[in-house]
Amino acid sequence: MNANDAERALSERLNSHVEQLAGAIGPRHLDEPGSLESTTRYIERAFTELGDPVDHQEYEVEGTQVANLVVERTGSRRADEILVVGAHYDTVPTTPGADDNASAVAMLIEVARLLHGVACQRTVRFVSFACEESPYFHSDTMGSVVYAQQCKKRGERIIGMICLEMVGYYRTEPNSQQIPPSIPQRLRWAFPHRGDFLAAVGNMRSWRLGWTFRRGFKRATRFGLYSISLPEVVWEIRMSDNSSFWDQGYPALMVTDTSFLRNPHYHMSTDTPDTLDYARMAQATIGVAGGVSRLAKGPSSFSILSDH
Repeated sequence: MNANDAERALSERLNSHVEQLAGAIGPRHLDEPGSLESTTRYIERAFTELGDPVDHQEYEVEGTQVANLVVERTGSRRADEILVVGAHYDTVPTTPGADDNASAVAMLIEVARLLHGVACQRTVRFVSFACEESPYFHSDTMGSVVYAQQCKKRGERIIGMICLEMVGYYRTEPNSQQIPPSIPQRLRWAFPHRGDFLAAVGNMRSWRLGWTFRRGFKRATRFGLYSISLPEVVWEIRMSDNSSFWDQGYPALMVTDTSFLRNPHYHMSTDTPDTLDYARMAQATIGVAGGVSRLAKGPSSFSILSDH
């Protein structure tokens, strides 16, 4: 299989995951607990087929049991140093959530597939989070809050967290990319204006994590990556699971297509699988796998054609 064929197969797998999550299952939230059960079964089956046992971190929300799903691959030499790669699997009730956040769950699964058999010195955990969306966002019942607090309580050495948040929507037209409203006018020239890239956004304490991730990403693919570290007063950068880890003192990045700054279907019934660009999403997935490999101290270079 050549690189083009491998990338095409990856694109098809990403499409299949999103179709199952946002198409067959649809909105995934506590008002329809059956949808969450179907989602967790799907994610667990995908990882199990890769040979990864899945641990359920269960907790209760409004009388209902929910779970963060955790897959751990132990590092070979520095196993106590842990990299978390995560994505939330729930939606708000108004949307089937193709981009938000089936795209990121699909990427999480496929990054794990691409890294299957890759020898990493550090431990890598792939975590699917429950209850990221409102009304649980930034509350004690938010899945990533529960998880990050437990990591801190156990005294774990989380060297970084990569939060995958809406990663499938891309546009090439001029001015298809908006700039966060809280960015001062004098700095807006430094931001891209076409929505054809993936962003890796950290707070100021996470700049080293961002730099290392970028180096791994760019070695793996030529796909566009916009990397930036911003102060947390820019409220848009706290709008996903990365903020749960920042609040525990851990470095973290939000890897994203920038959500509502680009995608007009955000939290709408129109956030459907047919709106996503799976070819670009495949290129982005290869880059993320490269970034994760570098952070986990895997091989010096990563390729989709590597013999894992």
